[in-house]
Amino acid sequence: MENNTSKHPHAVLFAYPLQGHVIPAVHLAIKLASKGITVTFVNTEAVHHQIVKSRAMEDDNIFNGVRQSGLDIRYVTINDGFPVEFDRSLNHDQFWESVIHDFPAHVDELLAKLVLSNPPVNCLISDTFFEWPTIIASKYNLVTVSFWTEPALVFNLYYHLDLLNKNGHGHFTSHANPRQETIDYIPGVHAIEPKDLSSYLQPSDYTSPVHRIIVKAFEKIKKQDFILCNTVQELESETVSALQEKQQIYSIGPIFPTGFTKSRVATSLWSESDCIQWLSTRPRGSVFKVGFIWVLRPDIVSSDEPEILPVGFEDEIKDQDQGLIVPWCSQIEVISHPSIGGFITHCGWNSILESIWCNLPLLCFPLLTDQFTNRKLVVDDWRVGLNLCDQKPITKEEVAEKISRLMMSADELRRNVKEVRKALEGALAIGGSSYRNLDQFIDGVKTNVQEKTGFGFKTTEVS
Repeated sequence: MENNTSKHPHAVLFAYPLQGHVIPAVHLAIKLASKGITVTFVNTEAVHHQIVKSRAMEDDNIFNGVRQSGLDIRYVTINDGFPVEFDRSLNHDQFWESVIHDFPAHVDELLAKLVLSNPPVNCLISDTFFEWPTIIASKYNLVTVSFWTEPALVFNLYYHLDLLNKNGHGHFTSHANPRQETIDYIPGVHAIEPKDLSSYLQPSDYTSPVHRIIVKAFEKIKKQDFILCNTVQELESETVSALQEKQQIYSIGPIFPTGFTKSRVATSLWSESDCIQWLSTRPRGSVFKVGFIWVLRPDIVSSDEPEILPVGFEDEIKDQDQGLIVPWCSQIEVISHPSIGGFITHCGWNSILESIWCNLPLLCFPLLTDQFTNRKLVVDDWRVGLNLCDQKPITKEEVAEKISRLMMSADELRRNVKEVRKALEGALAIGGSSYRNLDQFIDGVKTNVQEKTGFGFKTTEVS
């Protein structure tokens, strides 16, 4: 007689091929594995190549360090349709068109093998921006989980694209100018201004492939069995509650590396410059006022432009020992250093959560995607930072004035940051909302897998 009892589910986790998505996906895999779940983590070959190249790694398995502690995390890579040397930033639209049309076939081929593994894969966890999961999962009878790496507010706005369109705030099939009145009809959102919407909900982005990815993904999201969100329920309670009336959504954030230290798993797509020696020569809380570290990622500024700063600028900074300009660094190491006094940020969600954990006030300079909505949370809702500007380009005088204003307001901002950090700490503590939600989610997955496959599970937890 066949034994239909296994110790734990086996989840395959597909990370979206962008730095800000890979990082929380890796730490989600570790969280799940620490609860006894077998995880097969999937990176694209291009992302894997960049990670290995940035660290000069001899070992191809980025999870070997945590596997040695007993976690069952397996690692595979998948082709995204292009050779690893193809410049995905320079050929942005071509790459994302391929993600829409060609990538799902590679996923299907991989899953056909993984469902035959031991134990067999029975749960598919994928970034919300992938639009193929429910179709492919149904073919292999898998429980589906959508992993959202941004705040619940952004998810909620995308979730209600139909309402935005109906009310004239989102003419998603034309270049007509949308209404500029306050948006006050989205369930769980008291009010939001059109300027605070994601860049993909702005007229200039209506025809981009990424906008079409979002539209397709959120058409399919309603069929997902579960949704995991990298946020804290207490910080976005109204939004999360409204979404929970529609689907099974669990807030399990903030998703950090264990102990909020540099990750044992390599996640950086670029080589990390060592900033700690320089930081250690600076007075406490001084780096931001006069001294600074400027992380200038090459592919964000321009993929094909070798010199992006004025001639002689870097030499002048070095001569005056005023600052440090690097292409990339370990952000957790830098912002947790006692010499850091503040953070000018583009408002990526990972950066906001990490800065709050380090009690840093923020000066917000969003550029694209969810960053504009994230700024609203930082500046208007939680009051843990200031807005740098609404118009670009910005002058050096404006930057100096805003830094001065932020330092004058630093005491009040830090008090607010500490209150928000308490919510993060409480959520992660034993019995806290994120702790409970993760356990409830895992129980739900086990129940759903059993209903779909007839397999039951024993309880196992790795400490």
